[in-house]
Amino acid sequence: MELTEQAGAQWKQALDTAMFTVVTVFAAYDGESYADIPTVQRTVGFIPRETREERERRTYAVSDFAAMLGVRSIACHIGFVPEDAADPDYVAVRDLVRRICDHAASHDQTFALETGQERADVLLRFLADCARPNLGINFDPANLILYGTGEPIEALRTLAPHVISVHCKDGDWPPKDTPGALGSERALGEGSVGIGRFVRTLAEVGFRGTLNVEREGAAPGEWLKDVDEAVRLLKRLTAATAQI
Repeated sequence: MELTEQAGAQWKQALDTAMFTVVTVFAAYDGESYADIPTVQRTVGFIPRETREERERRTYAVSDFAAMLGVRSIACHIGFVPEDAADPDYVAVRDLVRRICDHAASHDQTFALETGQERADVLLRFLADCARPNLGINFDPANLILYGTGEPIEALRTLAPHVISVHCKDGDWPPKDTPGALGSERALGEGSVGIGRFVRTLAEVGFRGTLNVEREGAAPGEWLKDVDEAVRLLKRLTAATAQI
């Protein structure tokens, strides 16, 4: 999609007409593939060197487009952050993220990194190293399970002060007999996240943002049904949590 001023005006008009509120504009990039973990490592986010510069420019354009819509947050998967802070890719991506944060700040926007592809402690150190006040987390509990990087409730408690937004998504752990495989996404409430505990923990750590349903793995005919049921489930869970 071309992120032009004309496209921004058309989207803004359509959203206003539908009375639809966008809380985050998420950046995705040509050439990304989520087929399995090795493919994600090679293709996703800012880690691949050959696409890094182009994707940085695209992210600036996404920030500008979000500003046209009046949206105050952008987000993306930055890829598998190396654990070694001296790794050249770590340094390059850290500096790139700083530049994106500074660009987003010119629009009074936050920039959220989506969880899943690294452990919570690695992500926490990376946030501190980037040292940008408008940098935070889009917390997706299912991704931690799908990538096998950590227990989501524990990770949420670790990252809670930095959580800007959340995805309500569910899934199961990767199969132990298939190295490199991702886990499987499930309809909300049918996977291993423990969505009731997740919603309660969000309340406990003081999160007051929107609960954004993400459903990617369903067949076209099931997608709307799964989203509708997820909304109903979240309404029941938030009502029950409010009574505790």
